Amino acid sequence: MRLLSNTFRSIKPHSSIKSKSSPSPLPVCRISPAKSNSSSRSRSWCVYLILSTNAPIKTYVGVTNNFSRRLKQHNGDLKGGAKASRAGRPWICACLIQGFSDQSEACEFESKWKSLSRKLPRNRKNDDSTKDSINGSHALLQHRQTALSRVKGSLNCSHLDINWKLNPF
Repeated sequence: MRLLSNTFRSIKPHSSIKSKSSPSPLPVCRISPAKSNSSSRSRSWCVYLILSTNAPIKTYVGVTNNFSRRLKQHNGDLKGGAKASRAGRPWICACLIQGFSDQSEACEFESKWKSLSRKLPRNRKNDDSTKDSINGSHALLQHRQTALSRVKGSLNCSHLDINWKLNPF
């Protein structure tokens, strides 16, 4: 079995993964009053897609205003990662979408992307491909990209910066 880092050159091996025994709260979108500060651009809201690098290979879509902190939480390096992201650690960034005007807009986008991903049929002809980390990763990323294309067709996304870190093709 080839490592994901051989296929996706941006992946760096994760040196240590800590195991946590206490449950973490699931991420919830809450609307809070906007804070005006000088670092508001660096703390702007983003929607992200992460990919697991260990079995079971899967993806996770989330929203945050601090992606580097959130990724550390998903990987167990900081307290607070989602329970759904415990299996498959470590996680890597597959896509980062920035430019949302506020948390509400980012949460709406995240919800739409997740919803369309669930509704979209998946090609499950070859169940072995999902067990193979390379083929499974590509299939999952292609599925999410197709759903993202549909989101872009239903919402105004012209102001958003969609940056794929991993090529789904």
